[in-house]
Amino acid sequence: MPELPQKKTVRTEVWSAIQNARAGRFPGILGRIPNFKGAERACELLATSPLFDKAQFIKSNPDSPQRKLRHLALVEGKKLYLAVPKLAHIKPFLEIDPSQLHEKELWQASSIKGSFEYGRPISIEDMPKIDLIITGCVGVTSVGARLGKGGGYADLEYALLRQFEKVDEGTPVVTVVHPAQILEDHSFPMLEHDTSIDMYATPSEVFRCKRSYARPSGIYKDALEKEKIDAIPVLRRYLLGKNL
Repeated sequence: MPELPQKKTVRTEVWSAIQNARAGRFPGILGRIPNFKGAERACELLATSPLFDKAQFIKSNPDSPQRKLRHLALVEGKKLYLAVPKLAHIKPFLEIDPSQLHEKELWQASSIKGSFEYGRPISIEDMPKIDLIITGCVGVTSVGARLGKGGGYADLEYALLRQFEKVDEGTPVVTVVHPAQILEDHSFPMLEHDTSIDMYATPSEVFRCKRSYARPSGIYKDALEKEKIDAIPVLRRYLLGKNL
């Protein structure tokens, strides 16, 4: 489905606001889930929430601002599940089991590169029920709207997990953001396939959203371009019935 112009505009405004605040960090801001100064503190605050404390099986994005949260999850003995880039493998997720790692390996395992080094490829069918989703955002609102970087993969990953009953409507979705990423309610549209959030943390506070959007109930084939279906093995198998 083509990107909405309004989302592109808001996304660009957020990236510019972080740059103007001189809050950006490596690997950069434009075109990314923005890494920002204070991200580690935001992760530490979010890790104090009951949603994080109770979770044992966590699906996470691989981006830099959420890395400290992934590390804290591993330190606390929680299993992590990260999608391979663009869901391009037959087994589209990596399972990182901290019980199989030395304490000194946990920080490296929480990185993008480390997830491939220490993670085990796993099919969606073999994954456990997920307790918590950590997602990356470009923008958020107090009513739970989420603006991604435009690729649509976070929403697709959620839809796949929902389709295979690994998450449900109540599975909490959380993130960490810079204050410049907090937007006015209804400042951008949420579509049927977009995934809302329940909680976000900044370096100074944790905020529980008043979620007002339904979440995708599964895969919406009509919202997917044929090229994307063809490029993702699990979609070819599920939607087209092709054995891989």
